[in-house]
Amino acid sequence: MLDKKSKKTPSFEVAMQRLEAIVHILEAGDIPLERLVKTYEEGLAYQKICQAYLERADFSLKRLDDDGTVAEVSGQEKNGKQCDTD
Repeated sequence: MLDKKSKKTPSFEVAMQRLEAIVHILEAGDIPLERLVKTYEEGLAYQKICQAYLERADFSLKRLDDDGTVAEVSGQEKNGKQCDTD
């Protein structure tokens, strides 16, 4: 369970494992409605954590240039093309 008192964010792996467990619980469908709603909300919190990790990883990807050098890919660049942010 996500500890609201603790300010520490779980690692991606821990958050993903918990999210997978929550999905299994929800798919089973044999829990009371009140617990189902709370479990769903907990799942949303873990989903947001995982999404934030993935977005940070996406921005920190490196690209191998034609000459073999490694270059940082900016947060505005995606799939080798500049993205419009305006």
